[in-house]
Amino acid sequence: MKSTFLGRVCQAAVLGVVAAGFATSVSAADLRLKFAGVAPVDHEGTRMMKQIEKEIEAADVGLKVSVFPANQLGSGESLVEDTARGNIDFSMGFIYAHKDPKLDILSTPFLVSSYDEMQSVLRDPNSEVIKVLTERMDKLGLVLLNANPEGFTGIVSNKKPEDFAGLGDKGMNIRVWSSSVLKSMVESIGYQATTMAWGDIFPALQSGIVDGAICCTKEATYTIFAKSNVGKYYIEINAIPEQTFYYASKKTWNKLNDEQKKVVKAAFQRASDDFFAYNKANDAKFEQKLVDAGYEILRYTPEQNKMIVDHVKKNVWPEMSETVGKDLMDRITAAN
Repeated sequence: MKSTFLGRVCQAAVLGVVAAGFATSVSAADLRLKFAGVAPVDHEGTRMMKQIEKEIEAADVGLKVSVFPANQLGSGESLVEDTARGNIDFSMGFIYAHKDPKLDILSTPFLVSSYDEMQSVLRDPNSEVIKVLTERMDKLGLVLLNANPEGFTGIVSNKKPEDFAGLGDKGMNIRVWSSSVLKSMVESIGYQATTMAWGDIFPALQSGIVDGAICCTKEATYTIFAKSNVGKYYIEINAIPEQTFYYASKKTWNKLNDEQKKVVKAAFQRASDDFFAYNKANDAKFEQKLVDAGYEILRYTPEQNKMIVDHVKKNVWPEMSETVGKDLMDRITAAN
């Protein structure tokens, strides 16, 4: 009798485990995921989001993806917060430092100076920058999937700066994103700086609230501003890469089973590789599009560039130890 009773208990326990596992798989198999981004609808970054959607759904692992580009679910700052809360499942955007000042490490000026360095410093999962970023994002409840350096960030401007290639007053007020390091950098070379969210740039430039904005690659400048007849100059400062990131809510990530995670990782990795190759190959193409649209491209000579780089590294880099911590800066500079 005792043996029969124990057998029934064991059988019930086994059935309970199976049922629980079945319930978990059903729950995971019914997930519809929100994927938000900030790029315009006709931007290559949005096309990559659609590519990810198709690849994940084609794998038939019980995941459906709804894509929301062009700030439909909020600006870059909002996406960080809502993804951490689990209101958004995946996002493509910049990782701003408004929730963690140490993330200002991403705004280190002149950390890289070529596409090859972007690959080794910003895309290699074993690089110190990516390791630091992964650690900091985890603390916010985010899972880093891929980094997507798109090119170098320039200044979109309605007017030509005074003393363009020097350190004197530029006679211009430009938008900067929420980064004390970036603000210090542009002010150190003669600009006035106003911190402004991404979603506010276009109307601010259009109305003259600011004279310019450090924000965009040549492609984004052409797609967002030139095609709408906003802006006249593109200042190729090349201090900081324009970079977006694919990242997930940790709450969502923990709901996925191993097979689903494998499919998601593969889809994002493929899109990240394709996006990087596209940006590297099309930088010159979009410069010509800007010129054809009436923009003037302003760039430093090698000698002027060296003077600016040396000045910034001497005067701005030391401030970063106060912002992001000496330990993190030592890790980054030692590896580069």
